[in-house]
Amino acid sequence: MENDPYLWLEDVTGEDALDWVRSRNDEALAELTASTRFGELRDDSRAVLDADDRIPYVARRGEYLYNFWQDAAHPRGLWRRTTLESYRTPEPDWQLLIDVDGLAAAEGENWVWQGPKVLRPGYDRCLVQLSRGGADATVVREFDLESLTFADDGFALEEAKSRVGWIDADHVFVGTDFGDGSLTTSGYPRLAKRWRRGTPLSEATTVFEGKPDDVAVVAYHDPTPGYERDFVARAVDFYRTEHYLLGPGGELTRIDVPDDAEIDVEREWLLVQTRSDWTIGDATHPAGALLAIRFADFFAGSREFTVLFEPDEHTSLSYHAWTRNHLILATLTDVKSRLDVLTPGEGWRRQPLAGVPDVGTADIRGTDPDHSDEFLLDVSGFTQPATLHRGVIGGELETLKRAPARFDADGLTVAQHFATSDDGTRIPYFVVGPPEPDGPALLTGYGGFEISLTPSYSGIVGRSWLARGGTYVVANIRGGGEYGPHWHQSVQKRNRLRVYEDFAAVARDLVERGITTADRLGVEGGSNGGLLTGVMLTRYPELFGAVVSSVPLLDMLRYHLLLAGASWMAEYGDPDDADDRAYLRKYSPYHNVAPDRTYPPTLLMTSTRDDRVHPGHARKMVARMRELDLDVRYYENIEGGHGGAADNEQRAVKWALVFEFLLQRLARGKCD
Repeated sequence: MENDPYLWLEDVTGEDALDWVRSRNDEALAELTASTRFGELRDDSRAVLDADDRIPYVARRGEYLYNFWQDAAHPRGLWRRTTLESYRTPEPDWQLLIDVDGLAAAEGENWVWQGPKVLRPGYDRCLVQLSRGGADATVVREFDLESLTFADDGFALEEAKSRVGWIDADHVFVGTDFGDGSLTTSGYPRLAKRWRRGTPLSEATTVFEGKPDDVAVVAYHDPTPGYERDFVARAVDFYRTEHYLLGPGGELTRIDVPDDAEIDVEREWLLVQTRSDWTIGDATHPAGALLAIRFADFFAGSREFTVLFEPDEHTSLSYHAWTRNHLILATLTDVKSRLDVLTPGEGWRRQPLAGVPDVGTADIRGTDPDHSDEFLLDVSGFTQPATLHRGVIGGELETLKRAPARFDADGLTVAQHFATSDDGTRIPYFVVGPPEPDGPALLTGYGGFEISLTPSYSGIVGRSWLARGGTYVVANIRGGGEYGPHWHQSVQKRNRLRVYEDFAAVARDLVERGITTADRLGVEGGSNGGLLTGVMLTRYPELFGAVVSSVPLLDMLRYHLLLAGASWMAEYGDPDDADDRAYLRKYSPYHNVAPDRTYPPTLLMTSTRDDRVHPGHARKMVARMRELDLDVRYYENIEGGHGGAADNEQRAVKWALVFEFLLQRLARGKCD
């Protein structure tokens, strides 16, 4: 495979490549959509996605609560807002801001909403980001939140992977494709500039210039009244960033913390979250700790940090969120959530966040640090539909919205088990299903980039899989953030095989516990999780009865040359380095499909418009498997970006294909 015969499939929109894609799509659709069940699966998923009684999640910006809403009548979506008083009612009075469907029709474009950047503290204008077909690259347009029109003389950027944010009403920081040499090898901005309203982009002033092999550079402004500051961040790789304070004359002062640490500046406080052990003075702070110091004291030379959190073998910091006068800490203990409130000061008082139910997963969905101690709290679980609460620190919780059940959870149980990986590490996983399972099982995971998988409610999984007698399994393998930075860092680069050993250990444990059998166990994952399932296919085919790999990385010897791939070398390694290439080759799915092995039936799915993970990964893998006459089918959505779908109709089709394939291959008896 050193002389790759399928390089032509990396030509994303090439005529020959797209003809090949259309042929594969026709084959997959003919096989998977003919049954009555496919239509039921598609309609069930669409009903969940378009349901009018979904919770319309909101973000506070000033006096309004903003929401983006998609349904059957508005597949591209509506951006709208209301007041808290109205939101409390069963039928809020929404003020329409942008109808994306109407805009797309008027302009003859396939617009997909990518979100706004609202100007603080006035909240009277915003920078709207729209992508064609769901790609990461966006166009940017200024929108007036008073007249509810796009500004004729506003800031605007052509399609690119831009980074843009407000300084004040007449200035923005911008990084975009300025022409030759302005992007990194990962395809992100290398230059950060200050751009004044009414002037051409070519006259924007450079405030920072990174190196070509950096991941990205961004400049940003903190508009908090009384604490206005400018910053520059230079991402050296995916996990190392240099942070600078940008002075009014353009001078740069390095914020002297480890470059793998994450920082947060809020009013007078500097928070540092460590990702490796940090010795400073007489103190050594472990990876995964959260430290606080007054910003002015730090720049005056003090290094007397207050320890706000330290991890242990069971507990890690998930995230933090500021309110006006407090800090909320979200932690995981054996993948179970907990929320605490810290009050800044010399002692930083700590207490549990009052009223949080001791069930499911509790997540902060929004705060209002500019004005109040308000927070929005979302509580859900595998079999528990979401409930959205509003609280104010020190007060009682108010229930704002409840989502109805999308499937019958009576008789279903949720259990946590631990499998033992090859090196003796205990790997937690959740099992959702009947207490005495006799149907197929579906195992999913991710295992990368310090992303944690926590219990959450999925009406699609519930209706398509659990309601048909299936068992659903979520594995918290290494590579995620469930146990802090070490859980992730212990499997980076040359230790990557441990991720796959963990996942295989969970698959074996499911069989040993009698939860399923290998021929009735399916596996599904996307993106890095698509790489995970690709490795399961090629290294552990005997453990599974069916494999689904979505928007996957699969060619690990060329991934760094494709779209954003170069930005992930800190996670996987550098294929141009001989040592790294040797261990990448050991598990690269594309290079480990063998003619003399038996593989389970496989479905690969991706999107032509995915400009993060190149569709060539999946295309080439399918071509290689077809060459060997293996049991594989392929579906590529022409739209959709990295999520694989641009609207609810496409999402419903995607999930119906997945579950129809799995049920065909795994189900017997009552699940058929």
